[in-house]
Amino acid sequence: MASAADSLSTNLNLAKFGQATELKKRLWFTLGALIVFRMLSYVPLPGIDPTQLGLLANQTQGGVLDFFNTFSGGALTRMSVVALGVMPYITASIVVQLASSLSPQLAAIKKEGESGRKKLNQYTRYGTVALTAVQGYFIAVGLEAFGASAGAQAVIEPGMTFRIAAVISLIGGTMFLMWLGEQITSRGIGNGISLIIMAGIVAHLPTTLVQLFEGSRSGTLDPLKLVGITVAVIGLVLFICFMERAQRRILIQYPKRQTARGVQADRSHLPLKINTAGVIPPIFASSLLLMPVTITQFAGQAAEGQSWWGDFVISLNQYLQHGSPVYMLLYGAGIVFFSFFYTAVVFNPEETADNLKRYGGFIPGIRPGKNTEAYFDYVLTRITVIGAAYLVVLCLLPEYLVSALAIPFYLGGTSLLIVVNVTMDTVTQIQSHLLAHQYGDLIKKAKLKGGRARH
Repeated sequence: MASAADSLSTNLNLAKFGQATELKKRLWFTLGALIVFRMLSYVPLPGIDPTQLGLLANQTQGGVLDFFNTFSGGALTRMSVVALGVMPYITASIVVQLASSLSPQLAAIKKEGESGRKKLNQYTRYGTVALTAVQGYFIAVGLEAFGASAGAQAVIEPGMTFRIAAVISLIGGTMFLMWLGEQITSRGIGNGISLIIMAGIVAHLPTTLVQLFEGSRSGTLDPLKLVGITVAVIGLVLFICFMERAQRRILIQYPKRQTARGVQADRSHLPLKINTAGVIPPIFASSLLLMPVTITQFAGQAAEGQSWWGDFVISLNQYLQHGSPVYMLLYGAGIVFFSFFYTAVVFNPEETADNLKRYGGFIPGIRPGKNTEAYFDYVLTRITVIGAAYLVVLCLLPEYLVSALAIPFYLGGTSLLIVVNVTMDTVTQIQSHLLAHQYGDLIKKAKLKGGRARH
């Protein structure tokens, strides 16, 4: 028999959606915030000549920065005030989370509850400013070097004044996006930071599709490759949907109790997602790769031909090209590491086992306490291996095929994973708001009927 929630979810329609005033306000706020983000991606840094910058952008085309440019919706190529996007914030949050797991002082702050969370968020903001300042300085230096080497000066007046203005502008843009993401999370729908990343990816989608169809029309791209890309994308989307909903359900049994039907034992299931970490591992791994790659890419241009250091940095950039073995190895290792790390952050076997023991629940055949904790840890490790392998294959195999076959398709498995996962999460939250609205209507009707019956 279907539950009340299932019955309500099947009856969701546009009429109910139109009556949900609070949900509409949240959706409009989210849409407006994403529009502001897209408008900012077209605002260039002060002292930049956009025309010359467009000519110089081809020098880094096809590199790893071109891949990260997809996440920002082209803001990195246009050198806008939000060129770095939310990646410094994500990198800072990784560092703080790792430090809170290793440092006893930060671990104690984390256990303080809401006040501890605010302190860690403040440390994350400080780290975001520091990382953005470092990356922004090397970007400013690299822009000056790009213009000098290519004979097309993208910086109108090179010098320390331009560098300071560029660093301040990039810090302001990144901090504003961080604040905007927090506002979307609290006043809109979905996770704000993930939606900003998804908006950048989706904004790049029309250009990618135009390039594909134009290549097929002009004959530079085999029509069979175009059909293969279409089929592969559809297959990947279906595969992502299946894996993101896949669960390992653990049977939980509670003590027997007396009911009207006799003595019965309550049973429930504890669902463990195969991919517990979601889109966090690819985003974290991408963010950590972006930090050194940005510095070496632009610092290498500034020091090119001047010393052994410049030649070394340029050689390092060649090894980190998009689709190269070193890049694929580092990216895959980062995904595996953060799959296990974030799963350990999200799910605590010891705490879950204690809660079950406190309420009298147990797993059939497993003794409560330490044995239950060990069983949770065993199951979680096994499914995390499957989830990490799924993420590595999904994120790296399409990138390798695109690079090996020379296909002009830059929205690989990582981008599809983020778009599909964030879309599913947002739709789930919309459904939750609609269900809450319908429950509210049912309660109101029940109260009205009860009042009429008393009269």
